Amino acid sequence: MRIGDLAAATGVSVRSLRYYEEQGLLRADRTPSGQRAYATPAIDRVRLIQQLFAAGLPSRTVVQLLPCVDAGVATDETFALLVAERDRITTQLAELEAARDRLDEVIAITEHPTPEHCPALRDRPAQAA
Repeated sequence: MRIGDLAAATGVSVRSLRYYEEQGLLRADRTPSGQRAYATPAIDRVRLIQQLFAAGLPSRTVVQLLPCVDAGVATDETFALLVAERDRITTQLAELEAARDRLDEVIAITEHPTPEHCPALRDRPAQAA
């Protein structure tokens, strides 16, 4: 099947499929005219790649995992790689939560400014009553 057919079958853009090939995630044969040609199993391969990306794995990690998937073998290295990726994502989540909490504080200050947080309020002359 041609690249457009694979894109339609998987819901993945042609551009993404070309990227997968560049990264070594997906293999295409070439027709005599140079067009990419994919075998039917490429559909499942693209879906697997999409699942791994959806799990937060970068392409460099997916490249490392696919040979194990192809062989149907889970190694200690594969397990360690997955655990390391989970830990990386957990760290990112904690950093994002901290950033969100700080943004919530800024929003609260913006909604109810006080002289402590807003220099413009500190510098105002006292208004006569």
